[in-house]
Amino acid sequence: MEDIVEIKAFVPAKDFEQSKAFYRDIGFTQASDGGGVAYFRHGNSSFLLQDFYCQQHAENFMMHVLVKDIHAWRTKVVASGVVEKYKVRLSEVVEQPWGMLDFTLTDPSGVLWRFGENI
Repeated sequence: MEDIVEIKAFVPAKDFEQSKAFYRDIGFTQASDGGGVAYFRHGNSSFLLQDFYCQQHAENFMMHVLVKDIHAWRTKVVASGVVEKYKVRLSEVVEQPWGMLDFTLTDPSGVLWRFGENI
């Protein structure tokens, strides 16, 4: 069987331009953009932002990002100003019963991002 090289999710965007700016603001690099799909990466991780929106889909879509330092990431998100600029929700860091520290950030389309660090 051939090895899988990469798996990427297609993240929905209600306002494609606003969502691209949001992800750049929190530290993702926009590597390409064309045909209604923008490729974002951070280190070895990536996703595809799609110029597609269905409210029920977006508000039930979740991404999980495993990081080495959860407090540094939350500080970075706060410093980026996205909460005020895009009127999005950001939680505090919480210790979860499944052995992680995490916080959540909701993007402008309603997609929930869960940033976590293994304990």
